[in-house]
Amino acid sequence: MLTVLVDYDSGNLHSAEKAFQRMANEVGGGTVRVTTCPDDVARADRIVLPGDGAFPACRRALDAVDDMRAALDDAVLHRAVPFMGICVGMQMLATVGREYEQVAGLDWIGGSVERIAPADPGLKVPHMGWNDLVIDRTHPVLDGVKSGDHAYFVHSYQMHVADPAHLLAHVDYAGPVTAIVARDTIIGTQFHPEKSQATGLRIIANFLRWRP
Repeated sequence: MLTVLVDYDSGNLHSAEKAFQRMANEVGGGTVRVTTCPDDVARADRIVLPGDGAFPACRRALDAVDDMRAALDDAVLHRAVPFMGICVGMQMLATVGREYEQVAGLDWIGGSVERIAPADPGLKVPHMGWNDLVIDRTHPVLDGVKSGDHAYFVHSYQMHVADPAHLLAHVDYAGPVTAIVARDTIIGTQFHPEKSQATGLRIIANFLRWRP
């Protein structure tokens, strides 16, 4: 089995690569490869799209990799290869992002990416640090993960899903903030599983074992 982490020059992939390699070794998950090559995506059994920074910059950087969007569309939408988006990689699943400007997303999970607006004006944005997950819906990738488990966040914008059935988990930050979304063979985490200790490693292991 081959799991690819797509490198499109939008974040340091070292910690994510280490976490996925560790869990692949533990669960017999095969090979983990960081790649800029669409051919690797075409051969992959699992695809991970990380992302750090602003939505518009990440979206344009992804499109700048020759043939990558076509390879992702074919693998995820047509062949149903299991896919995980992380942080901005999850936000790009939306229909549109509104960080600084309006930019089209991949539109794989309907919704929009908007600035976090806590009801308590004393809370700072970005939402940064540890927060407790609230599980809204069960999913194989969340096996063994429960409400109250901690995850590590750093972001100023969140995804609002158009269909509530696509929201798997949220956190409270003086109001709900989207934490995990999913549809079909696609799942996305706003937090960084590779930085979320036991909770994040369990999610990675479950993703590597997932047989949709």
